[in-house]
Formats: sequence, structure tokens, C-alpha cells
Amino acid sequence: MSRAKKWFVAMAGCALVVMMLAGCAQQGTSAKAAAGAAAGGSGTLQSMIDPNKEYVVVNCINTIEYWNAHKYAWKKAGTLFNVKTSWVGADNDDTSQMVSNLESVIAKKPGGIVVLGWDEGLAPSINKAVDLGIPVVTFSGDVVTSNRDTWVGTNQHDLGYVGGKKYAESVGGKGKVAILTYPGKNLFDGRQKGFEDAFKEYPGIKVVAIGNTKTDPMVAIQAAKDILVRVPDLTGFVCTDATGAMGAVTAVDEAKMNGKVDIIGLDRDSNTLDMIKQGKIRGTIIQDDATMLYWAMFDLISANYYTRTALLSTDNKAAGAKLTPNRIETAINYVDKNNVDLYLAANKIYVQK
Repeated sequence: MSRAKKWFVAMAGCALVVMMLAGCAQQGTSAKAAAGAAAGGSGTLQSMIDPNKEYVVVNCINTIEYWNAHKYAWKKAGTLFNVKTSWVGADNDDTSQMVSNLESVIAKKPGGIVVLGWDEGLAPSINKAVDLGIPVVTFSGDVVTSNRDTWVGTNQHDLGYVGGKKYAESVGGKGKVAILTYPGKNLFDGRQKGFEDAFKEYPGIKVVAIGNTKTDPMVAIQAAKDILVRVPDLTGFVCTDATGAMGAVTAVDEAKMNGKVDIIGLDRDSNTLDMIKQGKIRGTIIQDDATMLYWAMFDLISANYYTRTALLSTDNKAAGAKLTPNRIETAINYVDKNNVDLYLAANKIYVQK
């Protein structure tokens, strides 16, 4: 074979190799594209999010300071995910009003709804939203009979349990204790049970009374006063919400029993924190209200964009596959005189415009 011919054969062979490699590369690229298409397209999650979609919180007892951190977190979550956010809240605790508000929100077909799990009476409306393809997250309390997507919040039993342990340790495991709560509401019954379970570990502590605050400051004061009259040798109040703690403070002050009756609060409203600074409340158990609604938003965004394309199965809808978590539990923290100023400073930030 001549030198020219050998050169031609060699070049043809090189060209064939290049063509084969190019073909393989093209097949690889096509395979990746196909995989991307199967997974709902390429790009970041942020690029998939519709900035025109609105996400709504439906709440109640909207006037209490407790919600300030939640509102702050909800607005911040909207900014982080580049979506619209709004907040609907009645001033009272009327479940029928909450249902009416929820139905109005559903009619607007938002991107997602977060509902305070206040009462099982919300279940039909939550299920209606889910049937319409609107993801729903309950927060703080749950609506266990509903088909909500996810619950986000603090384990209510653990809130009371941690509070009970903190109280028992601070008083040497002895005393007569009253629980100020709102009986008949899952949100508060879990906390009460947590306190009771903690106290079972301390034979020297006896729960001698249960007071109903109805989450109303004036009712809480009267409930605490009534208990002090019935149990004049009471040594402590533990509370399932902020109104209980402040009611106990007022009742103890008026009975001139400061220093004789210890108080453990729940939640971090500024009045409670001020009373800790003054030594009238020993401490308070707080929920992670500053991030609770961030996790709620994260779940709704995931439900709308990621989980509809994630390959748990080749057809998640047909398989009846659920990809979002059933529960997201947030942390429990304790505030006393050692760290109270840091939480008071945060409360001021929440209300800045």
C-alpha cells in the first residue's frame, strides 16, 4: 500500500472514531435531556416558582402578640421564595368565622394555604382545598381528621413536659401546683397532659387544680384568683399559654403572695418576658415561632414544584405516592433571667415596619 493510501486510511479511521464519540456524546446529552424532561424540566427550583402565586395564612385570635414572630417569618419566607404572601385572621376564636375565612381564601385558588389547627371543624374546608389541588399545611395545632398535607409546629405534649420538668427542677420537686389552660382544645390538652406526665416523675408535686383561661386575659386573672381562694397554700402555677401566666401574675400580686407562688409561662410575649426580668415569672417555655411558617412555606413550595416531579415512582399520582412529610416538629426553648433580654430585643424587631 502506498504511503498516500495509508495516510488516507488512517485519517478515515480517525474520522470514524470522532463520529462515534460525537454520537455517544449526543446520545448522552439526549439521555440527560430525557431524564430532565421526565423529572419536570431543567433548572433550579427557584426558576420553577411562579412569583404571581399567592400563599395565605388563615388564623384566629389575631390580636395577640404571639403572632408577631409568625407574621415576620411568613413575610420573610415570601421574600426568600419570591412569592406573594397574605394573612387572614379573625380577632376571636370562633371556628365558624375561621371556616368562613378559609372558604373565601379557597375561592381565590391560591398557591397554598397555611391554617392554624384550632378546631376539627376546619376539616371539611381543608379537605375541599386539597380536593381542588391546593396544598394545605396546618400549624401550631393540627386538624387530625383532615387531609392536610403537613403539620408544622411544636410537639404540644413535649411543650408541657419540658415546662413541667423545668418547674419541678427549679422548686426541688415539691409543691402544690395548678395548671392554667383551655380545656377541650387539642392544642392545649396536649400541653396539659405534658405537664401532668412530667409531674408524675416527682412524687412531691401534686396537681391540685385546673383553671380555664379561655385564652382571655380577664378570664385568666379570675381563674387564677379562684384557685388561690380554694387552695391558699398553692405553691405554683404552670400555664399553657401567655394569658395564663399574666393572669397568674396579677392574681398573685393582688393576693400579696409574691415569693410564695412560682409561675412558669408558655410563649414569649413581651409582658411575660418583662415579668421574668422583674422576677415575678420564673421562666417560660417557647416555641420556634420565628421559623415555623418558613417551614410551612418550604413544604407548600415543595408540594407545588418538587414533589410533583420527584421520581419516587414513575407516576406518583397513579401510585398514590406522598412525598411531603406528615409532620415537621420545631424546637422547644426555655427563657429565664439569663437570656430574656435577647428575646425581648427580637420582639421589637418583629413589629418594625
